[in-house]
Amino acid sequence: MTDLERKAGRRALRHKRYAARILRTTFRQWGARLGLLWIGIVAFVAVFAPFLANSRPLLVSVDGVVSSPVVEALGAADVTWMVAFVTLLLTMLLPIGWGKRIVVVLLAALASASLAPRWFQPPTLVVHEHHREQVARGAYDWQVFPPVPYSPRDYLRDQGDTGFQPPSRAHWMGTEENGADVLSRMIHASRIALGIGLVATGIAMVIGVIIGGLMGYFSGIVDIVGMRLVEIFEAIPTLFLLLTFVAFFGRNLYIMMIIIGLTGWTGYARYLRAEFLKLRQQDFVQAAIAAGASTPSILFRHMLPNGIAPVLVAASFGFASAILAEATLSFLGLGLVDSPSWGQMLNQAVRSSAFNWWMAIFPGGAIFLTVFAYNLIGDALRDAIDPKLGGSRAA
Repeated sequence: MTDLERKAGRRALRHKRYAARILRTTFRQWGARLGLLWIGIVAFVAVFAPFLANSRPLLVSVDGVVSSPVVEALGAADVTWMVAFVTLLLTMLLPIGWGKRIVVVLLAALASASLAPRWFQPPTLVVHEHHREQVARGAYDWQVFPPVPYSPRDYLRDQGDTGFQPPSRAHWMGTEENGADVLSRMIHASRIALGIGLVATGIAMVIGVIIGGLMGYFSGIVDIVGMRLVEIFEAIPTLFLLLTFVAFFGRNLYIMMIIIGLTGWTGYARYLRAEFLKLRQQDFVQAAIAAGASTPSILFRHMLPNGIAPVLVAASFGFASAILAEATLSFLGLGLVDSPSWGQMLNQAVRSSAFNWWMAIFPGGAIFLTVFAYNLIGDALRDAIDPKLGGSRAA
C-alpha cells in the first residue's frame, strides 16, 4: 500500500469518527430524541399492524388444536414489512456502516417480497364477522384477540348501524362513516405514511446523489447540463402532477411514491453539488486520484461520506413533505380507495353534515406529530453539522 493510499484510508477513518460524533450530538437534544421515539413507535405499529388490530384471533384452540388465524391470513406485504424490520434490528448489533446496513435490509426485503407469495397467500374472500360468530357459538375452547379486535375494513355489519360513533370502551377512537374502528384504521394507515416517506425519499436521494455528485466532481459542461436539468424539474408542480396522474391512471400508491421521488431530487442534487465542488480540491481526494482510484471509488467512497451530511438534513424534511403530499391527496378525496389513510379520515371529518371531532383530532394529530418528529430530527441534525453553532465540536 502506498503512502497516498494510507492517507486516503486515514481520512476515511477520521470521517467515520466525525459521523459518529455528529449522530451523538444530534441525539443529545431532547427534540431529536422525542422525534426518534415517535418515528420508532409509528414504525413498530406499521410493521406489526396485523397483530395489533385485526378481527381474526391471534390464537384459537379447537378440540385441543391450537392455530393462529392472523398468521394464516398474512400476505406478502405483511411478511416483507416484518422481515425488513427484524433485519434492521439484527444489523444494529453488527459493527458495520450504515451503507452496508441499508443494503442488507433492502436485499432481505426484496428476497422476502419475491419468496413470501409462495408460502403466504391470504384468503380472497374475507368475512370479518366469522370469528365473532364462532366465539358467540362457543366453537373455540379459548381464543386470544389482538388489542384492537377489529380489522380496518371490518364495517361491523353484524352490530347494526355503527357509523360515526364517538369514542367509547368498545371503540377507543370511535368509528368512521361506514362503521369501521378508527383506531384500527389509524394503525394500518401508518403503513402508508411510513412507506411513502421511505420509498419517495429513497428514490429522490438516489437520483439527487448521483446527479449532484457528477455535477460537483466533473464541473464544466456536466455541471451546466445538470443545473439546467435541476431547474426544469424544480419548475414542475408536484401536487398538480400527482392530481393529473390520479385523473388519468387511477389511484395507485406506487405511482404516487415514484412521482414524489422523481420530482423531489433537485434539493439533494444542489446540496451534494456544493459539497463536491468544495471537496474535490481537498488533499485526500487528490491523494486518491494520484493513487489511481477509480472514479466511482473517489465519488462514493471518499467524497460522498464527507458531503452527505447536508443531504441527510434535507432527507428528514423530505420524509415530512412526502407524508403531507399523500395526506393532501387523500384529504381531497383522490387517495387510495379501500386502504385506510390519515388524510382520508380527515376528509370524513369535514364531509359529513355534523362535525365529528374524533375524525379530525386523531388523524390530524398523527399527521402533525409525524411531520413534527421528522422536522425535530432535521433541525437537530442541521445544528450538529453547522460549525457556527459549534455542534460538530460538542462531542
